[in-house]
Amino acid sequence: MWNKVQETVKFLKDKGISAPDFGIVLGTGLGNLSEEIQAVVRIPYEDIPNFPVSTVKGHHGELIYGEFGGKMVLAMRGRFHYYEGYDIKQVVFPIRVMKYLGVEKLIVSNASGGVNPKFKVGDIMLIDDHVNMIPEHPLRGANDERFGPRFLDMHEPYDLEMISRMEKIAKEMNISLQKGTYLALQGPTFETPAEYKMVKLMGADTVGMSTVPEVIVAKHMGMKCFGLSVITDLGIEGMVEEVSHKEVQKVAKIAEKTIGRLVKQFIISFEP
Repeated sequence: MWNKVQETVKFLKDKGISAPDFGIVLGTGLGNLSEEIQAVVRIPYEDIPNFPVSTVKGHHGELIYGEFGGKMVLAMRGRFHYYEGYDIKQVVFPIRVMKYLGVEKLIVSNASGGVNPKFKVGDIMLIDDHVNMIPEHPLRGANDERFGPRFLDMHEPYDLEMISRMEKIAKEMNISLQKGTYLALQGPTFETPAEYKMVKLMGADTVGMSTVPEVIVAKHMGMKCFGLSVITDLGIEGMVEEVSHKEVQKVAKIAEKTIGRLVKQFIISFEP
């Protein structure tokens, strides 16, 4: 893994990617935020050594380096999922690469199903904690101390200062945000009514199929993480309705402009 990461890092540095201020993972329906980035470098995943290739419709599969909110960012337009058949270490490989390109602050986004009765479709949730229910752990196996410690402390998976900063920005912009816990399941099926109920009983507010492995690996390498989730469907008992990936993308698309404004102001708020 170490050698593969270093090989990919060298390839990307040779393409002109240098010390991004932020890494950004753009999830379902949120990929078009990349159009706001003043791109210096755009590289399709299939052209990057050791990178998987996204197989999900709506995940474009492109690494973008450029200016956004007055800072240099490295954005993944489309992520990789365990349900696609990849080994979990392949899923999180780009996060390891980001770290060794100089990324210290990671912003993740996703679409999720809300189980909190206070939530409604279209809400944006600040992720303040998570529950990992994906069956393969990204740190399972021999640990390479060059990446991080064998036993990783996770008492603050999402940086509290960054969460507080975004809450202040949203208030100033008069944008309402929810806050809660995200639970990750394997997928690719959407949840049954009983599974939604299980998610709620386990203490989560939303459920999805991504993000958590990325955050675990980012924390393993000492990165600060911040996450936003768009509530694209509801799994509230008695209110569970048919859902499709197309509908999820549609709702995420509506929230996209608001998230773009929030993230841009969030990035601007950091000192150069």
